[in-house]
Amino acid sequence: MYITITRQHLGETFSQSAADFVAYLEKENQELPTKEQEPFFDQYRDRVDPKTVVREIDANTDRLKQNEPKFYSLTVNPSQRELAAIGNDPEKLKAYVREIMKDYAASFHRKEPVHVDQLKYFAKIERERTYSGRDREIRENRPYRAKIAKLQNDLAKANRGELTENPEHIRRNIERLRRQMPHRLNGRPIEEGMKKPGAQMHVHIVMSRKDATNTYSLSPGSSYRESEAKLHGQTVKRGFRRDEFFDRAEKTFDRMFRYDRNYVESYRARKTLDQDPRAYFAKLMGLPASKRAVALKLLSKTGAKVPLPNIPKSKVAMARKTLARLQKAAALARKASSIEI
Repeated sequence: MYITITRQHLGETFSQSAADFVAYLEKENQELPTKEQEPFFDQYRDRVDPKTVVREIDANTDRLKQNEPKFYSLTVNPSQRELAAIGNDPEKLKAYVREIMKDYAASFHRKEPVHVDQLKYFAKIERERTYSGRDREIRENRPYRAKIAKLQNDLAKANRGELTENPEHIRRNIERLRRQMPHRLNGRPIEEGMKKPGAQMHVHIVMSRKDATNTYSLSPGSSYRESEAKLHGQTVKRGFRRDEFFDRAEKTFDRMFRYDRNYVESYRARKTLDQDPRAYFAKLMGLPASKRAVALKLLSKTGAKVPLPNIPKSKVAMARKTLARLQKAAALARKASSIEI
């Protein structure tokens, strides 16, 4: 499960309305008949009109300054393996979202626990994703596209008589490079904007910065991590426990759908990978054989080449060359629990 929390802004200042973001989330509906469109939903309502979403989020900003975010965006991205576990059922995904919003509320660091009813949020299921420049397929096809672009420029020059090279020879080289591109979809080289194959269902959530009564702030932003401060001589709890939320969200999915989560799919594993690649791969190689096989299969889908023969049994035995290889593999392994798997 890959969950992100992002504050929404526009240019150097924060957007003063959720209208543009809601319009963006309606993009899939524009191509569908009314009966097939995915509606917004919240904790209790299954269908909420987009205009209502904008109106309620925009009206819930009392005493927020212009340079403060008015709302946050959460994305809930199940892996294809997780989607298979729920039968790619949007109703099960909707039920899961409602449960993790309870986890989200409980993760605020406050004197009194925050309840889900104190949140004002709206969620929307999307079924498609497109390739972007961050995807491995686009990155690995890019060098071929660069060479093709140069050859196409040469071809234009040759056709104008500015180059003596045979235009037909240039065309053959262009076609050869197109055939050599490592990633293709339905016979075509994968490029940015193409729809990704397979199950890609995920959820966007627009979350008001203020609580449902428009009284106090509930910010999950990185500047508002768990802390305590003195206010009028009293200790005040504030902030948001991100690690706790991500852990809770995974456990909720596993509990609801009896999901057997592999080590490389876990948030804790991703965090270990960022902080200590050696510990990550040592843990991976220490898994039982069956779980290790699944882990390596998941990693292989990201393109990570795990240097199996050189995994040490202790940090002392770690050679610099092996560490360099691990760090290179880690850059790709970080995507192991994202939507592509």
